[in-house]
Amino acid sequence: MKLEWNPQHSALLIVDVQNDYCHKEGCLAQQDLDVSMVEEMMPKLKNMISSMKEVNVPIIYIQTIHEDSTDSETWIKRLKGKNQTNLCRKDTWGAQFYQLEPDKDDVIVIKHRYSAFINTRLDSVLRALKIETLLMAGVSTNICVESTARDGFMLDYDVIFLSDCTAAFSREAHDMTLQTINQFFGTVATSKEVIQSIQALPVGSE
Repeated sequence: MKLEWNPQHSALLIVDVQNDYCHKEGCLAQQDLDVSMVEEMMPKLKNMISSMKEVNVPIIYIQTIHEDSTDSETWIKRLKGKNQTNLCRKDTWGAQFYQLEPDKDDVIVIKHRYSAFINTRLDSVLRALKIETLLMAGVSTNICVESTARDGFMLDYDVIFLSDCTAAFSREAHDMTLQTINQFFGTVATSKEVIQSIQALPVGSE
């Protein structure tokens, strides 16, 4: 598969790699959700971050923060009675990044809904950086990463969805999203394919 993208106009979006979503002692794991896919993902994600920094691709961390001021009645209803009211609360351990520490030149975008484009500065950041292609990574594949990828596509960004740098709470949910994205909203690729494709880009594209 030949990937068409330009590192000069691309950004790596890392969605919700936070303790409450990823850590075995985080909120979702305590609710008996399976976070084992995260451990499979992390080494590849870390390598992807390093590889993108080598070609000056901006790294944008998406961080979910929940607080009373953004918790509408409709938003709370999504829990359907589940005990997740402490999920990624402001200024808590659960909201902190998991195994990652953004560099001073990385961008952090705070979100309060599944999609990182809803009521955030993400689109403004991407336009300012002249970004055309979104390299999508993070958790959960089928919820926040997919929601962000879909909205990005609707806003005319090209989407490359990293199959091995995303993780869900079930393999079935993960695979269903990959199929949907690849058919309707972008291109699914592995981090290895993206990294290798850099070598095949025309001179001056890096």
